[in-house]
Amino acid sequence: MACALELEKLVEQHAEELVAVVIEPLVQGAAGMVTAPKGFLKRVREVTKKHNVLLIADEVAVGFGRTGTLFACEQEEVVPDFLCLAKGITGGYLPLAATLATEEVFNAFLNEPGKEDKTFQHGHTYTANPLGAAVAIASLDLLMKDNGVLAQVEAKGQRMQRHLDRLWEFSFVGDIRRSGLMIGIELVGNRETRMPFPANINAAHVICMLAGKHGLMIRPLGDVVVLMPPLAIPEELVDRIGEVLYNCMMEFSLQLSGQGG
Repeated sequence: MACALELEKLVEQHAEELVAVVIEPLVQGAAGMVTAPKGFLKRVREVTKKHNVLLIADEVAVGFGRTGTLFACEQEEVVPDFLCLAKGITGGYLPLAATLATEEVFNAFLNEPGKEDKTFQHGHTYTANPLGAAVAIASLDLLMKDNGVLAQVEAKGQRMQRHLDRLWEFSFVGDIRRSGLMIGIELVGNRETRMPFPANINAAHVICMLAGKHGLMIRPLGDVVVLMPPLAIPEELVDRIGEVLYNCMMEFSLQLSGQGG
């Protein structure tokens, strides 16, 4: 794949000065819910290992079930050198974050009595908040129990996909990207050329405002409509989101053609 070949070329060119490659596995959220092609993450790991470059996986948004597995890296059997976690660790109820590292990285900073001090001298005031930790434990219990939240994510994602597939009837839908319950619907002025809408149209913003009138709070990223429903969402609310979204797309379509209010 072209994107992997380009990354491999860059890593090879800069391997001697490159400390690490940082990647958001499977889905680049703030970039517009851009999903990586299958096998890309695994290839990135192979390239970084080959050139002795660390791999840092940012799973703040994609971790804890959002893409259908506990960690997104699992889907391509990738073990990064660092794994950055937050948000979903408490279900979003309280702020908490964690950084995991391999044994090799940990040992590089492990002190031994009588030897050189290798401690990574960094700390911050609000470390290991007990209330945040308690919420995380409770959230993880619900996530991981038999037939719990995690076990149902992909089925709910497939249910949502059936609603998303209906949106292709609107010519301004340029792409629909989904991984688990992480979804981006890209709106374009021309599907064939992928030409964007003029800035004054604010397509995704308009649709999100229309959805709000029907009780659905969603947000745009540029001209991408973002859907990130709670992982514990009941199936009937998955259907409700699909219905509202379809109706809002229809209303926007009528506005574009001059038939709407």
